[in-house]
Amino acid sequence: MNKELHEMSRKELEELRRDIDEALSTVAERERKAAIEAAERAAAEHGYSLSELAEITSKGKKTKSKRPAKFRNPEDPTQTWSGRGRKPRWINEAEAAGRPLEDFAV
Repeated sequence: MNKELHEMSRKELEELRRDIDEALSTVAERERKAAIEAAERAAAEHGYSLSELAEITSKGKKTKSKRPAKFRNPEDPTQTWSGRGRKPRWINEAEAAGRPLEDFAV
């Protein structure tokens, strides 16, 4: 076959490439559909739908939405804090300077 390729014209080779690309695309779509069907069957065996499992993260927890900001830095409004977790540096620095946390409430 290698010898045959070397004897083909540029036009014939480009047509062959298009045919191969089309065939690869068809095979990829067929394999994708088969994989989805297999995943749906596996999920159903465990009592779930595939869409239910897609909502669960890799840690097994449902995805959380971001908490709304409760505090905002008046000097840089892009810096916010939800009031959960460690205090940001700008809050710690302001409190060390004697400013109450309420000054930053949204």
